[in-house]
Amino acid sequence: MIRATQVRGQHRFTETPADTVVLDFDDRHRRRMAMTGTRGLEFLLDLENAVALRGGDALVLEDGRLVEVVAAPEPLLEIRGRDPHHLIRVAWHLGNRHLPTQLMAKALRIRRDHVIEAMVKGLGARVVEIEAPFDPEGGAYADAGHTQAHDDHAHHGHHDHGHHHHDHDHHHDEHCDHPDHHHHGHTHAHDHK
Repeated sequence: MIRATQVRGQHRFTETPADTVVLDFDDRHRRRMAMTGTRGLEFLLDLENAVALRGGDALVLEDGRLVEVVAAPEPLLEIRGRDPHHLIRVAWHLGNRHLPTQLMAKALRIRRDHVIEAMVKGLGARVVEIEAPFDPEGGAYADAGHTQAHDDHAHHGHHDHGHHHHDHDHHHDEHCDHPDHHHHGHTHAHDHK
C-alpha cells in the first residue's frame, strides 16, 4: 500500500489532488492510519510524528501525488457572548478545562457537551447547536513538541474533566493568573463552582 509520509500546509499547493479524505477532528490528529479517499484511493498515513492536520492541507504520497484533507462537519456548540470581554471570560473557563476550542471572530465553537453547555449558559452566554467542521486552536503544546502526546489523548470522552497530564510538563503557576489556592499537580483536581 502506498504511503503518505509528508504534509503540505494549507494553500501551499496548486496541482490537482489525486483524491480527497474527509476527516473529523480526531482523525486529523494521527501519525499512522490506513485511509481511503472519497474516490477510492487507499493509502497509509505514515508520518514521523503526529501532525494536527487542518482542512485544506495536503498529504504527499510517496509518488508525489497529493491527497487533500477536508474537515468533516461535526456536532458542535457555537457560543456567543454579550460583548468581546464576556466572550473572553467564557473562553477562559473553557481553557481552564482544557477543552479544544475553535476561536471565531464573534463566537467560540466546542464539541457538544451537555455539562459544558450548562456551565456556559450559567455564565450568561448564548449557545446554538450547529454542524460544522471543527478546527480548534492548536494550544500551548502544538508547537512545542507535544503533538505526539496530544495524539495519545485524542480519544478522551466528552466529559473527561479529571484527566491526567502525565505526558507533558504542566506548570501553570509560572504562566497563569490562577489564584494561589488553585494548585496544579499531575492529577488536575479542579474545584468547579
